[in-house]
Amino acid sequence: MTYVVLGATGGQGGAVATELLEADMPVRAVVRDPDAKRAVELATRGVELVFGDMVSGDGLVDAFVGASGVFALTTPFETGVEAELTQGAAILDAARLANVPYLVFSSVAGADRGTGVPHFESKYRVEQALGDSGIPHTIVGPTYFYDNLLGSVDALSAGILPIAMPADKPLQQLSRRDLGRFVVELFRNPTTYVGERIDIASDTMTPDQMAAALCTVLAHEVHAESFDPERIPSPDMSAMFEFLGREGYRVDIPALHQRLPGVGWQSFADWAAIQFGA
Repeated sequence: MTYVVLGATGGQGGAVATELLEADMPVRAVVRDPDAKRAVELATRGVELVFGDMVSGDGLVDAFVGASGVFALTTPFETGVEAELTQGAAILDAARLANVPYLVFSSVAGADRGTGVPHFESKYRVEQALGDSGIPHTIVGPTYFYDNLLGSVDALSAGILPIAMPADKPLQQLSRRDLGRFVVELFRNPTTYVGERIDIASDTMTPDQMAAALCTVLAHEVHAESFDPERIPSPDMSAMFEFLGREGYRVDIPALHQRLPGVGWQSFADWAAIQFGA
């Protein structure tokens, strides 16, 4: 039994690959450059590397053949949302040709709500194409990743947590580790989850509460500092933070955690202690 992971050299795919390995489930990683540092690191951990390109579709059919399951994702952040749709079409075409028995697609929480956020809308179009494809699948909708905070390390050192939303607005967030463990659960029991769309979150914290938790870990004062989303150069990211400040995600976290207790759902405080603790 082999599980194919797209994006294994990145954050989401890397987390999924790690948790599959922890569960003794063989991993085949689709990479554009097998000699790249992150790809080589995967190989040293026992991951099978195969060439594949999500945009052109080159190599994807061969990568998918014989897989028990495929973890797939698309991204607009390199060349835009239209490229995301191209990626989605290439992945689904290859999955059909390879007769993939089960595909887990990582979208985004709330993509099915008509948010107007460009990359939410493009991911939802890929979801719709997947639904029309006949491929057995489950759609997972991650919320805001804890790891996004790692882009503000210098500001945190200066005692500031900058964020483009109100400091007292709850923000549902997700540990990448939990995403990986969640996908492992899907692959272990595909018939239980096939056809479902499941938004997932590990914890809910306001930026003020995040800052308070970071004070404890960093041993110095940290204050949440809100700023206008319009200051973000990317219209896509600006629209996302406007959505988060206005509506936000709607994951029923207690029900989710009760349904899948084996994930172990990592709190923000526990994640911060691991990332920033001495």
